[in-house]
Amino acid sequence: MNVAIESNRVTLPVDGEAVDVRYLAGGEGPPLILLHGIGLDAATVSWRHAMPVLAEDHTVYALDLPGHGASDKPRRTYTTEYYVDTLSAFIDELEIGGAGLVGISMGGAVALGHALGGGDPEGLVLVDSYGLGQDAYWRSGASVALRVPFADSVLWGSVGSRMAVRSSLRGLAGRSLPDELVDDVHDAVSPATMRTMRSWQRHEFQADGLRTDYTERLSDLTTETLLIHGRDDPLLPVSWSERASGRLPDSELAVIKKCGHWPPRERPAQFNRAVGEFV
Repeated sequence: MNVAIESNRVTLPVDGEAVDVRYLAGGEGPPLILLHGIGLDAATVSWRHAMPVLAEDHTVYALDLPGHGASDKPRRTYTTEYYVDTLSAFIDELEIGGAGLVGISMGGAVALGHALGGGDPEGLVLVDSYGLGQDAYWRSGASVALRVPFADSVLWGSVGSRMAVRSSLRGLAGRSLPDELVDDVHDAVSPATMRTMRSWQRHEFQADGLRTDYTERLSDLTTETLLIHGRDDPLLPVSWSERASGRLPDSELAVIKKCGHWPPRERPAQFNRAVGEFV
């Protein structure tokens, strides 16, 4: 079944400013909102293979969060809270009631922050989610690197070509990368995207740990939650999702073997099946 996925735009009031956001939408049924991660990501990157499948039974929305893809990229301080506010504004503007939320990496923290802030989603799917741990082995080095002069131009140089993108992605999703994924990331990112990522990282990567950690609040969340995590994720450890599953009152955990940080692109059939059965 081929479900038409259309590109749309909406202007949202976020943190006292108007921001133009591109989103993809398609299908019919209960609403489902998909949230990508920070930096080398966009709606067309994480959700290329998920949207057509999930839209067979749902009305699916996938945003390019501000600073990413085809959305506005204002010069500002980007924070997890800013993206939580963007999600809330999107839901209000489109009057999407009772939507389920699917978030990968930082998008998982955005979905979780919305739910803990009273958003009352129909269900949560947290994929290799940020916001489930206080620290990671790479945080100290990243915190120092973020304060190096001219790092923005160096960062863009590291992903400015398809060859450079492929090299960067190998650190997240393994060595067997389809050309389609490399092309999608290359087409989605820009110097402004790298500026966005660097701004968010400066805010999140603190001297004493990661700023956003919802671990101690998980027991307050009554929303039914599915945690999906790649067994070999080199960025955010699977132990985060395993621990979160034990603290959430109503949760399931699916660990995908031979998979890194990007289950919807590395193992799309397995990912789509797990989410489809849950939502």
